[in-house]
Amino acid sequence: MFGISKRVVAIIFGLLVVAFAIGAILLFTPQGQQQARGKVELTVNGKPIYEVDLVRFRANDQILSATADQEGVLKVLAEQNFYNNLVLYQAVTQDASRIRVSSNELRKELDRIKQQLGLSTKEQWDQTLQRIGYTETQVRNELRDQIRINKRIEQVQGEAKPTEEQLKLYYELNKANYRNEERVIARQIVVDDKATAQKLYEEAKAGTDFAELARKNSKVGADQAGALGAESGKSEPKPVTKVIFPTAVGEAVFKLKQGGITQPIESAGRFYIVKVEQYLPAGESSFEEVKDRVTEDVKSLLKEGALEAYVEEVRAKVKVEPAKDSSIKLQDPVVAKVGDSEIRLSQVLQPAFANPQFPSFVAQGLGDLAIQFFLPQTLDQLITREVVLAEAKKMGQPFFGTKDSIVQQAESYHARNVTATEEEARKYYNENKVLFTEPATATVTAVNFTKDQEAKAKAFRAAALKGGKLEELAKAQGGNVQDYGVVTSGTLPPVSNKLVFETKATFPKSNLGEVSEVIKLEDGSFQVLLIKARTPERLKPFEEVAQEARDNVIRTKKVEASSKWVESLKKAAKIENKLQEVLKQLTPPPAKKEEKPADSKESKPEEKPATPTKP
Repeated sequence: MFGISKRVVAIIFGLLVVAFAIGAILLFTPQGQQQARGKVELTVNGKPIYEVDLVRFRANDQILSATADQEGVLKVLAEQNFYNNLVLYQAVTQDASRIRVSSNELRKELDRIKQQLGLSTKEQWDQTLQRIGYTETQVRNELRDQIRINKRIEQVQGEAKPTEEQLKLYYELNKANYRNEERVIARQIVVDDKATAQKLYEEAKAGTDFAELARKNSKVGADQAGALGAESGKSEPKPVTKVIFPTAVGEAVFKLKQGGITQPIESAGRFYIVKVEQYLPAGESSFEEVKDRVTEDVKSLLKEGALEAYVEEVRAKVKVEPAKDSSIKLQDPVVAKVGDSEIRLSQVLQPAFANPQFPSFVAQGLGDLAIQFFLPQTLDQLITREVVLAEAKKMGQPFFGTKDSIVQQAESYHARNVTATEEEARKYYNENKVLFTEPATATVTAVNFTKDQEAKAKAFRAAALKGGKLEELAKAQGGNVQDYGVVTSGTLPPVSNKLVFETKATFPKSNLGEVSEVIKLEDGSFQVLLIKARTPERLKPFEEVAQEARDNVIRTKKVEASSKWVESLKKAAKIENKLQEVLKQLTPPPAKKEEKPADSKESKPEEKPATPTKP
């Protein structure tokens, strides 16, 4: 669905730097030289827009520029969309004109633009202004307008305050988003060798204070006594999820549901000992637990809704008049009716033209196809939105935000009681095992050699099998060390990837890990892999992912329930779709071909005499 599209937001918030950055040639003359600005083409709330103003704005409209040499309805629609956006921009600028902008604010923004453009001297700035046809005064005036608009939008959005009813409704409709994952409250000790790890583990099991052991020995987080999730400068652990641990460590930690200490676990050349002080199972959070998060989410939606309502209010009040001698035609016919609500052409063009695929269609000469595809699709979505909005008003709930947000909330409210049985969850799990499978991983370091260094690659491998320091061994043979870190299938070059993940090959070990054969890559260069901490692909048992599977089933069933509900509303609604009729009316007649006089004769090409053949 649609809120305010990026295109309209860009028009409202666009800064002058955008035009500079894309190198647009903006045709504008100094203020006061009204004669040079041409005639008045139209007025917006009584304020004139001159010929040169239009030229400047038109140069920055992507769709309009792409259709400049075309004929037909696409060009007509592009023109109308351009004027809709221009009028909106002018109306918002006028509405914000009463807002004060200080000299300091203007200077800071001007300095920011200069810095972004890399203009460090006055001479560079003057040359830029001259190149694009701007004066310093004009830049400041336009920039002041942009700052005013930003401040006006901040005012509008600042008035949006969530109510307790809105917060509770949003929480109820989005409980799954605020569910806690399984977590632990824990401390860890990380050391570089197995012997030290084993010694510390035995001391901890014997009752030595774990926090003190971590403070004195851990290579990670010693200043926080190994406390995981602790705030900066403090040593009290906070709940953490599995994701913060290396895979093998996390698996061991989250098996300790009654608390305890893990055996030393190797990962990426280090050894981890973790003491689980408390295991916290996954589950729903109460409203009070997550109220702050809910409040921030609701505020964001309220701000978007306030901006949408503001833009619609400004658009509804604007008065536009083309000049008497202007060729401009402003047309915004009704293209659909939903009950008593009307949808106008401008409401369809704006989101359709903002679709990132639309310009590519036009560039390929498929503008007419784009119209027949994007406009009906967009209008159908707008019709659906109007249908659901009308029903949402009858539901007696404090829905809020943009129209799209209200529609989403109404659909969620309708499907709020959808549940899933364990049988349905198990069926989903069995049919979608790939979603619950952890990929195989390995910690991989590569030493790379050029095409003419095969012998050196072999010498390095022989040395690596005996052990030593990687950097020194690689340097001795001219190899380049590349640390891939923890990888899954698809990360390494194809040949190396196949060797590590698609075969069951294992390699001899040294202190550097498994040492692969010398691998010849696709480009002819050579590589030796050093592999540690392999973990095989693992299908998570159902018990471990039961909630996730259940959530996916509920999500699917809610979508189905909402779709059926919306379709039933559309069938019962009084809908009138006039889009094709309007497009036909707006399509200009084909250009007439010049007719030749009846007595004129077709001129025939002059025949050349045949080239004589030689006897």
